[in-house]
Amino acid sequence: MTVRLRHQESGSAIVEFVWLGLILLVPLVYILLAVFDTQRASYGVSAASRAAGRVFVLAPDQVSAYARADRAARVALADQGVDAGSAAVTISCRPDPARCLSPGAVVTVVVRTTQPLPMTPSLMGASRPSVTVDSTHTEPYGTFREDRS
Repeated sequence: MTVRLRHQESGSAIVEFVWLGLILLVPLVYILLAVFDTQRASYGVSAASRAAGRVFVLAPDQVSAYARADRAARVALADQGVDAGSAAVTISCRPDPARCLSPGAVVTVVVRTTQPLPMTPSLMGASRPSVTVDSTHTEPYGTFREDRS
C-alpha cells in the first residue's frame, strides 16, 4: 500500500496573483503616464501654434506681431502644463518675409518642445529621456484686408 502525501497549498494562489499583478501593472501604469504626458504636450503645442498664428495676423504692426505671437504661444503651453521655457517658436511668412501683414500673405508658425518622460532621472548625461513634439499652423492674412506692414 502506498501512502500519498498531500501538500498544503492553501493561500499560495493569492500570493502568485498579487505578484503577477504587480509585475504586469507597474509597467502598464508607467506606459500610460508617459503616453498621457506626451499627449498633453501634443495638445499644448497644437494650441500654441494656433494661438500664435491668430495673434500674429491680428497685431497692429509686424514688429509687435512677433512678440505677441511668442507670448501667446508660451501662455498656451503653460495652460497645458508644458514647460514653455524649453519651447521653440518659429514664425515665417510667404511670399515676402518683410511684409507679413500685407494682403495675400501667409503666416506659418511652428512650435516645438521636448517632453521629458515621467519619473526618469538623468542617469546617462545631462538630459533626461524625452519625446519631441511639434505643431505647425498656417494662418492666411487675407486678400481683402488692409496692409499693416
